[in-house]
Amino acid sequence: MAKKKTKLIKITQVRSGIGRKETHKRTLRALGIKRHQQSVIHEDTPAIQGMINKISHMVDVQEFENNN
Repeated sequence: MAKKKTKLIKITQVRSGIGRKETHKRTLRALGIKRHQQSVIHEDTPAIQGMINKISHMVDVQEFENNN
């Protein structure tokens, strides 16, 4: 059985959440980001893409493939 390649994305907070809308702060927390300059890795799904679009001015996104 062939294993499926999953597309992963690394999300890093590059702008502060101080003074931002509460919904932006909650989106950061929902992604698992707790501190400035912290990075998290998620699978590339439509839900995650929607969160990234909402706070695109605060995060940096890098894509890579997982060969599992």
